[in-house]
Amino acid sequence: MTTTASAVSLPTAEEQILARPVRSLWSDAMVRLKRNKLAIVGMIVIIMFVFVAIFAPQLAPHSPLKIYPGKSQLPPAWVEKSANGLSGEKEFLLGTDSIGRDILSRVIYGARASMLVGLIPVTIILIIGTSVGLLSGYAGGWVDNLLMRITDVVYAFPDLLFYILLMVTLRETFLGRQFGGILLLFLALAVVSWVGVARLVRGDVLAIKEKGFVESARCVGASNTRIILRHILPNCLSSLVVYTAFAIPRMIIVEAVLGYIGIGLRLETNDKAMFISSWGSLMSSGQASISSQPWELLAPSICVALVVLAFTFIGDGLRDALDPRMK
Repeated sequence: MTTTASAVSLPTAEEQILARPVRSLWSDAMVRLKRNKLAIVGMIVIIMFVFVAIFAPQLAPHSPLKIYPGKSQLPPAWVEKSANGLSGEKEFLLGTDSIGRDILSRVIYGARASMLVGLIPVTIILIIGTSVGLLSGYAGGWVDNLLMRITDVVYAFPDLLFYILLMVTLRETFLGRQFGGILLLFLALAVVSWVGVARLVRGDVLAIKEKGFVESARCVGASNTRIILRHILPNCLSSLVVYTAFAIPRMIIVEAVLGYIGIGLRLETNDKAMFISSWGSLMSSGQASISSQPWELLAPSICVALVVLAFTFIGDGLRDALDPRMK
């Protein structure tokens, strides 16, 4: 007696793909971002520096303003004898500067300026640039022409030169003295940097506003404000997220350059002040004593490099994760 076995039909590759649970763009991007090891390392580094900036008073081993007589230009703790004949002390892990202040404590406090300057100006840039780009791209016509010509005029200014001119011109004004000059620095960084965001968003809006789902929203009577905020802006977020990840390190570098040439933040002399030191100012003062105490220059330079690399890794990871062609 023979028996016939019924053949079990296996699902095809297309059926297996269709059977997978549907994931949104953001959830799919997060899954791919988690697989990017460099992006995860970058996030860990940024979280560490943000933690250091917030809890600087608790983490700093000494007051960044306290001067220790007779302990100027001490080498790091692991150096037995430096070129100037001094030996490192365990109390000062990275040594002391030219007047006897602990370098490690000043580097820790310097993280505050860089982290804040990296986040707040970029937020202002995103608000201005996104608003101009949305209005220009969606309205079109003379509104688009007017806003884009203004954008072209602002874009013609060299960024770094404009930062320097604004900081030098307004440094001694009322605005330049408020909160150690942080408001003036925010203004200088944001006033010409929004044009890149405006152009980026305008390009996305021009492509999105002709899509079928936008036309459908118009047909059912949705207002222009609702169409922009609920249908167009969410589809621009992926470009804005990637832009933000690359813009933050740029702002940090600019702050370091301005501090290096001596026109950055006004550093306070009060232990309870927020900005006692910045990485740019430390690099400026460390240049003069690079032969006797190189860590005064190397320590803040390494911190700037780590933060910039971390944000670059995050930006690369976000760009790949949000690109649908990378599936």
